[in-house]
Amino acid sequence: MRIPRSLHVGLAALVLLCSIPAAFASAYNARPKLVVVIVIDQFRGDYLERYRDQFGDGGFRVFLDHGAYFSDCNYDYANTRTAPGHATLFTGSYTSGHGIISNDWWDPQKKKRVTSVEDGATKLVGIGHDEKPAQAELGRGTPGASPHNLMSDTLGDELKLATGGKARVFAISLKDRAAVLPAGFSGDTAYWIDPKSGAWITSTYYRPDLPEWVRNFNGMRPGEGRAKKYWNREWKDSDGNTLGSTAPRNGKDGAPASFYEVVGSTPFANDYQFEFAKELVLYERLGAGPATDLLVISLSANDILGHQVGPDSPQMRSMALELDRSLAEFFGFLGHQIGMANVWMALSADHGVAPLPDFARTLRLPAANLDTKALREQINSLLSKKYRQSGDYVRDLDYPLAWLNEGAFGGILDGHTAEQIESEAEADVGEAMKQAGLAGYFTKSQLARGETPATEIGRRYAHSYSPEGGWYVIGIPTPFFVGTAKGTDHASPFSYDTHVPLAFYGLAFLPGIYRTHAEPVDLAVTLASLLGINAPAQATGRVLTEALQPVHHSTAAPATLPATPAPGGTQ
Repeated sequence: MRIPRSLHVGLAALVLLCSIPAAFASAYNARPKLVVVIVIDQFRGDYLERYRDQFGDGGFRVFLDHGAYFSDCNYDYANTRTAPGHATLFTGSYTSGHGIISNDWWDPQKKKRVTSVEDGATKLVGIGHDEKPAQAELGRGTPGASPHNLMSDTLGDELKLATGGKARVFAISLKDRAAVLPAGFSGDTAYWIDPKSGAWITSTYYRPDLPEWVRNFNGMRPGEGRAKKYWNREWKDSDGNTLGSTAPRNGKDGAPASFYEVVGSTPFANDYQFEFAKELVLYERLGAGPATDLLVISLSANDILGHQVGPDSPQMRSMALELDRSLAEFFGFLGHQIGMANVWMALSADHGVAPLPDFARTLRLPAANLDTKALREQINSLLSKKYRQSGDYVRDLDYPLAWLNEGAFGGILDGHTAEQIESEAEADVGEAMKQAGLAGYFTKSQLARGETPATEIGRRYAHSYSPEGGWYVIGIPTPFFVGTAKGTDHASPFSYDTHVPLAFYGLAFLPGIYRTHAEPVDLAVTLASLLGINAPAQATGRVLTEALQPVHHSTAAPATLPATPAPGGTQ
């Protein structure tokens, strides 16, 4: 079989890297020149072992065979969703530190559900395809996105602070939250796609218009950009079986399905992201400045597909193997463009996923798909019986998170303080959730007061607290029960959702498989320590010292010795 040229480059870089002794790293003098963090949305920790023997030499095996790979990495919280996961990875703290409790939540002031990054003070940039005047780029009044809900800074922010802004920080994803939260407050730009067209967009929080290279990538009119070539393609596995297609189709509402839905659920979406990432490295000249640069690539396709077909399907196997190929090609590009001796890389995921309940039941595991709408109605019915009047007590249910309608409780619990009303209302909702089948619950009031048991599960829910979102209750689900009528989901404290990969590659790391316990909060703290910068302000992770190369300082005597101070003198 002919080996692609990019793989030759990558393997040659690996040989070179192994022959260079560990050097003293410092973000201040661009050692390394570039740090690349790859986050794979919904990539379970067991996938790397499951498909290890089927991976090629230049993709995932760069981390497995030539990097520091932590096989026992688990999130130590319960709200395993995309936004909290990305915030955790880059702040080095859990929700109790960074404040992002879910992808979106109920805003009692705005009386609507808001996303974790939605920011009405900004506008989208790049929705219009007539890109010359800035006004055409401002998303036609659509609210933009920013990290304004974060309660901590990020690894990229600390890199910017330490280098006086000289470091460059970029993040890309198909999803806004998976780009904005890793980029932090001071990132140069976070890019994500317009779901309908696939065009790359950003927010006025970062810049008033798109740079020329992004405009050219998108094309000047809809349907003319690089996204066009990813339509009308067949997805086949290594045996030639057709697993999917990107032929245009209608969605559930009868309208044409978007780029995000059609292409986003195939391996072609990963290729599209890496194509954009290469352009970003080239045109923004990453790795060519006086300080270490940071690039975050959050790959979304795994999650878009995984909710539909589950982790044990032929499609997910093929997705992993195709991603392995894409990674090898991208690593070859980095080796050619920057040199792998000048690059550090890290790999992780924002959460895992439960098996399809239908599949779990074939193995006699108790598992079920739940109808969240029916469950919410059941909880409201139970509360109506308790209070003896009908009401919409639970405004929204994002299983297992219940958002309360604060106005529904005021008259019923009259005569109490506002704090007592919230506490009692949340407890009543929690009890109704238990009656409806959940295993238990923690209220926002309990979490705010630190009233969690000194147990593994208590700690995970304590780490899931956020002051945002009005009144809420976090239910404890039953294992293998998911809050969707079809497919599967995540958002539990169980290992299938918390177990994710954690691996590093580069001169600073001691290759090997590490069975010591690690957590995603360790990623930002370890990289910060190696770069000689502060960890993010709320970080609680540890430096993974067992996986670091010893630093070899020069043994040569200094040219001159410092003078010995006179007795009583100052130093």
